[in-house]
Amino acid sequence: SKDITINDKPARLMDKVHTGDDVFVPTIDEKSNYVPSYRYAQIKYEDDDMAIVMKPKGVKTHPNDLKESNTLMNHVIYTIDSDYVEPIHRLDQETVGLLIVAKNPLMKKILDRMLEDNDITRIYKANVKALLPLKPQTIDMPIGKDKFHSNKRRVSPTGQRAITHILTSKMIKEAVCQLEIKLDTGRTHQIRVHLAEIGHPVIGDPLYGDSTLRQLELESYKIEFVHPLTKEVISVSLDD
Repeated sequence: SKDITINDKPARLMDKVHTGDDVFVPTIDEKSNYVPSYRYAQIKYEDDDMAIVMKPKGVKTHPNDLKESNTLMNHVIYTIDSDYVEPIHRLDQETVGLLIVAKNPLMKKILDRMLEDNDITRIYKANVKALLPLKPQTIDMPIGKDKFHSNKRRVSPTGQRAITHILTSKMIKEAVCQLEIKLDTGRTHQIRVHLAEIGHPVIGDPLYGDSTLRQLELESYKIEFVHPLTKEVISVSLDD
């Protein structure tokens, strides 16, 4: 049935919904336009409405041109049994790690709102050059486009608000410090811009550091949130 029902009966405009009622709302029959890649995506978590997938290094999150077929979303639509798959956030091409995908338009709207309201915890790990561990700190600096470089961003008073929390840091080898980072916002290149601004660019970053190699040492390490439908805590990390 395509109708909204309450306790298996067609709902009328004047009907009231009470605690314990069984409400059925049909999802919009919408399809994604990604070309299946015939390559499998690594699925870290999946239910009827969403999935958490692994994005490999060097692969774009989604195509800029619908003819493209070698992006994460092309792999996901081939792997997942759903005509609708859309990313809730994006990862830079050189960033590896976890990404949330909605499997229907209603869940896309719900998860978009949760991300906007900061109800989804996203933890990243980044390796930076440092002689000593960095102190836990919050970087609250607006980010805007760099008018001199079309593919770069920069800290700008006229940019969008961007908040990055450095939660922990530890030395993993001489002059290399590993940071655990939480994002409150998701601006393009946010972690890379903020860490470069405080003098500790991500190792392997040719855009904001001095690297000549594209070996960005940044990963989307952990995602955690309360499932909007089941209310269970969904917690997935790269170690799982």
